[in-house]
Amino acid sequence: MKREGSPLKGVMTIALKEAADHMTSARMHLIMLLVLLTAAGAVYAAIDQIRATTSEDPFLFLKLFTVARQPLPSFASFMGFLLPLVAIALGFDGVNGEFGRRTMSRILAQPIYRDAVLFGKFLGGMLVIGIALLTLWLLMIGLGILLLGLPPSAGDMARSLAYLAATLIYTGVWLALALAFSTLIKAPATSALAALSVWLIFSIFWSMITPFVANVISPVDPFNPISVVNAFETQQALARISPATLYGEVAQMLLDPASRSVGPVFMSQMQGALVGAPLPTLQSILIVWPQISGLFAAMVLLFTGAYVFFQRQEVRA
Repeated sequence: MKREGSPLKGVMTIALKEAADHMTSARMHLIMLLVLLTAAGAVYAAIDQIRATTSEDPFLFLKLFTVARQPLPSFASFMGFLLPLVAIALGFDGVNGEFGRRTMSRILAQPIYRDAVLFGKFLGGMLVIGIALLTLWLLMIGLGILLLGLPPSAGDMARSLAYLAATLIYTGVWLALALAFSTLIKAPATSALAALSVWLIFSIFWSMITPFVANVISPVDPFNPISVVNAFETQQALARISPATLYGEVAQMLLDPASRSVGPVFMSQMQGALVGAPLPTLQSILIVWPQISGLFAAMVLLFTGAYVFFQRQEVRA
């Protein structure tokens, strides 16, 4: 049977409906309250630390994202740890929940294709995440101006906006993963557990696993200095399989203008460089462009897998 019209007809209708459902759900309210409280606590602690230790600094505003005060980590570390939970909460029952409520057949009975259903659910989740991230970003600016008395400069705004966009892509990876499990697994509780298991592995245990695997692939020879470099590069390549590692490198480069590399820097590469001079924003973005591209590619691949499997699923009335 030949399909008529655009396969994406109705995408925005479903996306807005999904976003409205998420914004009014008690589950989303509790999760965002947790994120808001932890982010506000991290920023307030960072402001106290900045007041106590920081003198004249042209990029003082960006330190709100990166400065930590024990026992709280920095704002960027909090985002890297908690935002996957928000994405998983939005997507773990996106598809199998419709099957469980027996509403999928009613949705597809309308003049709408499966393409639009899955795209709409993904875009609805991304819309909610984007609104939440924009709210946190505006909160950061407000607290910085109110408590530090220092408005952000144009460079600060450019770097923080680039960080905001990279954070949205990073969260989209976990939303696509949750949707993929939602199409593969029929039980919402099981799909949530599977997504949380992947999150725990890559966020906590992956940094413990990579040194052992790298030592097996590239063992260190104490009489060969090159083997030390090869072992480090192998470990770094394995670590970058984790989205959390890629996101951490992106946050480091974008929020710290003094950072010049995300890997080892040799003396030959430092010749002619001004030590301590901040990099232009565009140069910092170019350095971590492979990491940003890797996160975007992971998001597309995971969504494509969910899309292919969803197209093959049987829908019964």
